[in-house]
Amino acid sequence: MTRHYSALSLVKEGLKGQKGWAPAWTSPQPKPRYDMVIVGGGGHGLATAYYLAKTHGITNVAVIEKGWLGGGNTGRNTTVVRSNYFFPESVRLYDMALKLYEGLSRELNYNIMLSQRGMISLAHTPAEMEMAARVVNAMQINGTDAELFGPGDVKRVLPVYNFGPKARYPALGGVWQGRSGTARHDAVAWGYARAASALGVDILQQCEVQEFLIEGGRCRGVKTSRGEIRADRVGLAVAGHSSQMAAKAGFRLPVTSYALQACVSEPVKPILDTVVLSPGAGTYASQSDKGEMVVGGGLDRIPSYGQRGNLPVLETVISGLVEMFPSFRQLKLMRQWAGIVDVAPDSSPIIGESPLPGLFLNCGWGTGGFKAIPAGGTLLAHLLATGQHHDISRPFDLDRFARGRLIDEAAGSGIAH
Repeated sequence: MTRHYSALSLVKEGLKGQKGWAPAWTSPQPKPRYDMVIVGGGGHGLATAYYLAKTHGITNVAVIEKGWLGGGNTGRNTTVVRSNYFFPESVRLYDMALKLYEGLSRELNYNIMLSQRGMISLAHTPAEMEMAARVVNAMQINGTDAELFGPGDVKRVLPVYNFGPKARYPALGGVWQGRSGTARHDAVAWGYARAASALGVDILQQCEVQEFLIEGGRCRGVKTSRGEIRADRVGLAVAGHSSQMAAKAGFRLPVTSYALQACVSEPVKPILDTVVLSPGAGTYASQSDKGEMVVGGGLDRIPSYGQRGNLPVLETVISGLVEMFPSFRQLKLMRQWAGIVDVAPDSSPIIGESPLPGLFLNCGWGTGGFKAIPAGGTLLAHLLATGQHHDISRPFDLDRFARGRLIDEAAGSGIAH
């Protein structure tokens, strides 16, 4: 049952240290056996558990997280949701996620603060405009919304952009997707956690997977810091630490972990009411509901697990931003951080059974993990429940590397080749 609080009761509860509020999800002791175990308590892991219970009726499920829910990439990204990719396989995947996002607050009865403010991917040269036209055509053919913008359209949605005659990044146009936008990252994690817990899923925080239980050449569960937990099937959704977990299971994954950096400014009055991406400048930005400028850029090409980021990459990102928006030069930066992303050779995710039978993969999302959470959860839940691929996940199986059926979405992911 959902409880409703008045403004006065919320203030009183805050002053009392929130001791009267019931937990949003339970934190039980681990059971020795579950039908399914999901390793990773971020958005993808929590969504998988929710859809196992909601769609497939499998509630004897545990989500295992070595830290706290959403403490990895889910809480360290820039909150953009979109489906403006090039290949039909990718558009089906990311548009599935975007459509689920559009109804997620209602489904979970939890406000994820979805703001479909639109996104413009800028083109600064005639060659980039030609590519933008190709992307728009592909998106429309593949069944998602897209519009080719010219200079006048850019001025309309980005009135504070630098349109001067000596601008380093002249805005010739770009790709517009009106359904793109942002969602509150931790609200997505909390909403899925609460809904999954209400359906009977056990959420186990501060529970680190130390090794996999392998019997008869098959994964039979996990050994954790809180004891052995057996399961019929195990799902792995640990983002940038996928290769480390795969090593514990005895195989290698074709992924490399990089630090993807971002920062936020001090809050200011509304001035940027859309998401803007410049592949040429290596910068993207949006303004949060609190007024902060949320700014991100490309990968730091030195493989790393450092979550603090570094100044050289920050300098590159900020230099592109202030060239495009000179008025932003006076803003003060408040925070800088990095998320650890796992990038596959074709910059597309890996979804499917691993080389160890009984262990299923949801990894390789690179820079696209947050925007794909509802689809990633839906597809991994389908795999775990049925043992078979969903039509949308089949092209992203690990076997595509052996078959030579790569889906090179580096450009769509905002990753320079």
